[in-house]
Amino acid sequence: MGWTCRRKNCRSHPRQITHRIFIIDTNVLVAGLISGQLDSPTVKIVDAMLDGQLFFLLLPELLQEYRVVLLRPKLLRLHGLDEKQIDHLLTEITANAIWHDVVSNLTEPAPDPRNDHLWELLATEPSAVLVTGDQLLCKNPPQQRSVLSLASCVQLFLR
Repeated sequence: MGWTCRRKNCRSHPRQITHRIFIIDTNVLVAGLISGQLDSPTVKIVDAMLDGQLFFLLLPELLQEYRVVLLRPKLLRLHGLDEKQIDHLLTEITANAIWHDVVSNLTEPAPDPRNDHLWELLATEPSAVLVTGDQLLCKNPPQQRSVLSLASCVQLFLR
């Protein structure tokens, strides 16, 4: 019932991982679960999250967002998981995550207020890198913080 890497022989060929701390936006997780391309950046990131090969932060609001979005009827049809499987998947993700509570007040709002929790997490953990497919976030990062596209993350950190 557990989620396993979908790429052939994933664990048998080592990947070079740079020890950075990431924040994985919900759109990355969703895209990784519905992608039909096993070597896509989103699948590589989700596989690294589930294999414990990616250091990433998780906070209660982000975990809740993952769950709410994955349970949307349209996405249920696309990824093919039921509620119990989603909860199991999120348990595995949580087990591999660095649990973090936001302790910094938001000094700079996100370009989209629905993403303020990501900006708060970046403010709390300045060394973290947000990985997202949201171009608005990529083009408008908070001052002195890092926001990367999916492809850039894979190219730089998951070779």
